[in-house]
Amino acid sequence: MEKPFAITLDVGSSLANKTGTWRTDRAVYVDRLPPCNHACPAGEAVQAWLYEAEEGGEGYERAWRRIVADNPFPAIMGRVCYHPCETACNRGQLDEAVGINSVERFLGDLAIERGWRLPEPGSDTGKRVLVVGAGPSGLAAAYFLRLLGHGVTIREAEPAAGGMMRWGIPRYRLPRDVLDAEVNRIIDLGVELETGVGVTDAEAALEDGFDAAFLAVGAQIGKRAYIPAGTAARMLDAVTMLHGVEAGERPLLGRRVAVYGGGDTAMDAARTAKRLGASDAVVVYRRTREQMPAHEVELEEASEEGVRMRWLSTIKRADEGRLTLERMELDETGFPQPTGELEELDADAVVLALGQECDLSLVEGVPGIDVEDGVVDVGSELMTGRPGIFAGGDMVPAERSVTVAVGHGHRAAGAIDAWLRGEEPTEVAEPELASFETLNTWYYADADRMHRPRLDAVRRQDNFDEVVAGHDDETALFEARRCMSCGNCFSCDNCFGVCPDNAVIKLGRPGERYEIDLDFCKGCGICVAECPSGAIQMVPEQI
Repeated sequence: MEKPFAITLDVGSSLANKTGTWRTDRAVYVDRLPPCNHACPAGEAVQAWLYEAEEGGEGYERAWRRIVADNPFPAIMGRVCYHPCETACNRGQLDEAVGINSVERFLGDLAIERGWRLPEPGSDTGKRVLVVGAGPSGLAAAYFLRLLGHGVTIREAEPAAGGMMRWGIPRYRLPRDVLDAEVNRIIDLGVELETGVGVTDAEAALEDGFDAAFLAVGAQIGKRAYIPAGTAARMLDAVTMLHGVEAGERPLLGRRVAVYGGGDTAMDAARTAKRLGASDAVVVYRRTREQMPAHEVELEEASEEGVRMRWLSTIKRADEGRLTLERMELDETGFPQPTGELEELDADAVVLALGQECDLSLVEGVPGIDVEDGVVDVGSELMTGRPGIFAGGDMVPAERSVTVAVGHGHRAAGAIDAWLRGEEPTEVAEPELASFETLNTWYYADADRMHRPRLDAVRRQDNFDEVVAGHDDETALFEARRCMSCGNCFSCDNCFGVCPDNAVIKLGRPGERYEIDLDFCKGCGICVAECPSGAIQMVPEQI
């Protein structure tokens, strides 16, 4: 028996079946901003490269190339970045955040192993840019400027490139073969590196045949504190100590070492002291653990290695072999106040880890460049008040980290390129953030995070071997596939399957996903409710 015309299942049989005129709202595909992307100071498209990595095999190289479009240091960043992307990861509200940092390290190491090369530079523009400082910010700026076709010269006061990645981060966190591999790839693009060459006058350097300059001097001067001390007391700052160890020196610390401070540098100094033979390394900090600026992983690994913590304590006096400590207590505002209660601590040496400062003498007297509170004043595009001179990294007001410095280098390169061309930097509007509430997490399988193994604490005591190991192919692939693709369609076909009106059309073309046939979409919103990644939303119908 023939079916009644009005209920035929053949949606193309008659104009009478075009029911889209019933709508008051329509569904549209969107690309929301994943929170991991939003949180990355280096500007990486995290969700995009994880999507490529989920394929494994050839997808790994595509993922790596997607990373180096924004950050030339995946293997370094996979070791030293404190991964704010993971703190922001929506999956953390479901079970545990995706191990983004560990997958990035896997891809970076794979690139070194397989000899993947960075993109070739663009056509020569005839412009020359001076970069002062071969740390993460300066190297990143040089990389992106070179890709844009500009000639780049880096002048570095130290005998080797890397900045604080080399002279401030110990080898047990960042092996030097990894650092050298990723730095050398940039130099191989045709960047001219002059080591052992300090720049004392930014204005004069700019006039030395360069069209623009990017100043990226790292914070390599340790802050001092006045501590009454006897003539035989042994005191040194953490920056000098770590630099000396990297240079092959062995500081005279003795068997009992006290480190004064509470940041990551304090943890590195104490852990380094243990590796140099100290039987006792104590971190003295005047606040509580909750107020300590050191990252949790640094504190955890230091504790595993036997580093002791003295909370709510300050050093009142240093004498040979002994320190006088004063106990502190927090007032109603959370600020530590002295109590007058004193005690002694045996210590052969005191290492001061109270923060770092930049040597800004190269900008003294340069017209238009203002310095306030130890940093250089810059505009939104990192240009100083002197046209053509830009600054970033530790020199400007911002959090001091390798990731932030790389982001500054990338941003500055774009701004310098625009300035050299006489154009304004392009402003890119950020899309709406993909929040946890926009996801349908019912569709995601349970998948416990793959944590990277650590070298046993006992085996770390007398060497600088890398502490944290990397993923293998299996665990890296599993971790990449834990990504929920927040805010971005990953062609799961869910919308295609649940639409009651067959209004969702699979396009089947590379780079394209679906479209909605508005002749038949009634605006019921089922596709929106059932989209796992929140990549569809309802908007009012346009009358």
